[in-house]
Amino acid sequence: MVVSGALLSVLASVCWAGGDTPCLAVDEQIKQMVRQVDAGRIASHVHKLVSFGTRNTMSDTESDTRGIGAARRWIRDEFERISRASGRRLAVEMDGYRQEPDGERIVKPVDIVNVVATLPGRQRESAGRVYIVSGHYDSINSDPSDFVHDAPGGNDDATGVAAVLEMARIMAPHEFDATLVFMAVAGEEQGLLGSEHAARQARAKGQDVAAMFTNDIIGGAALNDGTSDRRQVRVFSEGVPMNEIAEQAGLRLRAGGENDSRARQLARYVSRACDAYVPNFDVMMVFRMDRLMRGGDHKPFCLAGYPGIRFTEVYENYDHQHQNVRVEDAVHYGDLPEYVDFDYVANVARVNLSALASLARAPGAPRDVQIVAAKLGQGTHLRWKANVEPDLAGYDILWRETTAPEWQWSQRVGIVTEHWIPLSKDNYFYGVAAVDREGHRSEAVFPAPMKK
Repeated sequence: MVVSGALLSVLASVCWAGGDTPCLAVDEQIKQMVRQVDAGRIASHVHKLVSFGTRNTMSDTESDTRGIGAARRWIRDEFERISRASGRRLAVEMDGYRQEPDGERIVKPVDIVNVVATLPGRQRESAGRVYIVSGHYDSINSDPSDFVHDAPGGNDDATGVAAVLEMARIMAPHEFDATLVFMAVAGEEQGLLGSEHAARQARAKGQDVAAMFTNDIIGGAALNDGTSDRRQVRVFSEGVPMNEIAEQAGLRLRAGGENDSRARQLARYVSRACDAYVPNFDVMMVFRMDRLMRGGDHKPFCLAGYPGIRFTEVYENYDHQHQNVRVEDAVHYGDLPEYVDFDYVANVARVNLSALASLARAPGAPRDVQIVAAKLGQGTHLRWKANVEPDLAGYDILWRETTAPEWQWSQRVGIVTEHWIPLSKDNYFYGVAAVDREGHRSEAVFPAPMKK
């Protein structure tokens, strides 16, 4: 950025967000939570889930030792144990519906049951704001309709469920302004059925789901030639919102914003939280909804108008994903725990936890953020609706070059509802975030054009 005289007073209070400076206040209590993540406990949970043999959506529901029914009851019991240990701070429930055969992956009537643990927010103004973190507990082998033979699902997705359980254990004793929901989702392998149900329920109840994180295949797999990347995790986020209407599309085409959806802002936030709380680990932001032509449990939430992102290991070894357990030509197939790096899973859980805790302790993101577009001139005029949180300290104005993937600079302003900055509205993209008195910052909001 070329510095002119007109910018000197602004730059005196600007935070540069490049390099190793995350520009997020570090909460010592969140730092302690991150340190409590236990790879050994995660490993124990993964082995327990694999011990049920198969967790296919249509598998046995009566046995206490095999099948999807035994798995979900065990998950419920784990959430209940966590709740008791935290003074009954978690509300645990089984939330499901009856799914009829669909002629494809559902070959008989079956109950789709999500296991849900809710930690209510403490602040009246923010308790209705909800953050969901999930993993799916169902599994498949080579045949999605085979509900009899083993489908261990060690990486896909016992790792995600184990991470969610570990986050619930650590976070349940603590207080957050907003509400946290820890969810083990069913029916993912049969078409995202459990998450579709959860998204429908949230929309029907009018819930303010501010973020949905799904963790799916986070075991840090190595390819057969030994190639691996255990120093970073992929975070997928949609660009153009899936529920965008024609009017919104028209504004986006005229003003930009293809790279500034609410989901994309969450991905940027997660990257900064990782920088602040999880040293020697990194977030690889992947700017697409999901892997090519594939989908995960965040997708139904995006379709419902909620921002969702997906965490997945960098390399996926397909010999250990959706395969019958076997050996052919000296190649081992099957999704078994021995192919999972539990220290890696723990780091992914740490990234999730740091971002969720930071978001849930921050004010809500500013609403109705707008940029005055009609007035010609070199400066940028932003307006937004005032937050109502009692501990609000002000707002951060963030900006970046149009080709930059992350926010590069930020400036703190007070409790105001508009701000002018002497930078071109054409050459940079902008965002506005709310900040509380302890320095917790919300995700940024990209401004919509305002003509007057």
